[in-house]
Amino acid sequence: MSLDQVLTRLRAAERKAGRPEGAVTLIAVSKVQPADRVKSALEAGHRVFGENRVQEARDRWRDLAPRYPGVELHLIGPLQTNKVRAAMDMFHAIHSVDRSKLARAIARIAEETGSRPTLFVQVNTGEEERKAGVAPGEADALIAECRGLGLPLAGLMCIPPESEEPSPHFALLAKIAERNGLTGLSMGMSGDFEAAVELGATHVRVGSAVFGARAPGI
Repeated sequence: MSLDQVLTRLRAAERKAGRPEGAVTLIAVSKVQPADRVKSALEAGHRVFGENRVQEARDRWRDLAPRYPGVELHLIGPLQTNKVRAAMDMFHAIHSVDRSKLARAIARIAEETGSRPTLFVQVNTGEEERKAGVAPGEADALIAECRGLGLPLAGLMCIPPESEEPSPHFALLAKIAERNGLTGLSMGMSGDFEAAVELGATHVRVGSAVFGARAPGI
């Protein structure tokens, strides 16, 4: 597949769901992708990219972003508290707020620096032991805490278990968001983004369908 094909399918999914064209933001997941593939997407006019690690993103985008005005970077991987300052300096949005300690660190550094990236609370909808994200039953409390800290909370994010049908997880995330008055839903990847759009996604995170498969061993 390619960037153009993904965008065509995304626009078709929006129409099928009765949603306006452009209602869903495509985050092209550039993590671990070769530089030439990322530059091809940039040359094609795409500007919204997702990265998993702060250091990798800094190494890639420090020199690249200034050459392409309008680049918007989204952190979609887990964030350690000791990397918060660097992440807030670089990313326009952080999709992986998943615990009170992290929310408090973001609030403290926002107060110090004035940096206020858009935030998403990550919900571990499958309650998988080794996956980041707050448990669904604890999501309301973390959302309330983020709001109490004055954080710019836009919505929720999830990554369904690989072995399960994703739609119930997307529906659960949408339900949690609705009861908390949140409109942002970061959900859906290369294999399931159309289902996510049907269930209300506002951001889809697509890597291999845009850039091709990762190199072996990555």
